[in-house]
Amino acid sequence: MSDVLDLLYADNSSATNNEFTPFKSGSKFYVKVLGDRDIKPFYSYGIYNVVNSFVPENPPKRDKYGNPIEDLTPWDLAYKYYKDKSQDWTDEYSQEASKYRAKLRFAMGFYDLTSGEQIVIDVSKNQAQAIHGVIKKFSGRLDKMAFELAKTGKGTSTTVSLTPVMFPEEDLTDEQRANFDKAPEEFDHSKFEGINYEASYDEQVENLIKAGFDISLIGLEPPAKEAEGEASEKEDEEYDF
Repeated sequence: MSDVLDLLYADNSSATNNEFTPFKSGSKFYVKVLGDRDIKPFYSYGIYNVVNSFVPENPPKRDKYGNPIEDLTPWDLAYKYYKDKSQDWTDEYSQEASKYRAKLRFAMGFYDLTSGEQIVIDVSKNQAQAIHGVIKKFSGRLDKMAFELAKTGKGTSTTVSLTPVMFPEEDLTDEQRANFDKAPEEFDHSKFEGINYEASYDEQVENLIKAGFDISLIGLEPPAKEAEGEASEKEDEEYDF
């Protein structure tokens, strides 16, 4: 009977508590790199200071260049609307299209020597290449090395770096050196799961409205708002059997 009750009251939600570790300009971490493939690409939508970054619940199919070609999201449709009007990448239509274009980002995993925890940071393609170039250079000695992971600068001058710690006895604290010795052999790739906010179709439409896009231009209407009481009654009708 206890097994039945455990199932009855169990939280069957698939949601995770994974989050990106803030990696803003001025950030600095002492880390251990656990492998050369602790990286996951994703396409993110959003407008800085207007709509928070998200990934679609049902992402589109893309060609080898990353262009959406099937099952387009509302944001893909908005991007395509302006892109089709553009004659030059510098014109107003192209600039407007860029607001709604999905950006290729990369989640990268490290072992933080200060906290003794595995962390995931969010970086652009160029930033990921800069970091991974160093990882490849020292790929045969990663288990013996500590690194300083940092971000500096602002705007287009923002840079990231992964630099070997040359004198760990001097540059690392006793706790950081102890955590280095206790580091796991491999990065837990489940840390990448659920780390991005997934927006439903209706949320994506609402976000377009929030961004100031006229959704009627792509044949959409605002999502219908169902009263809470009606929704509850509907659920009872569907599942009370």
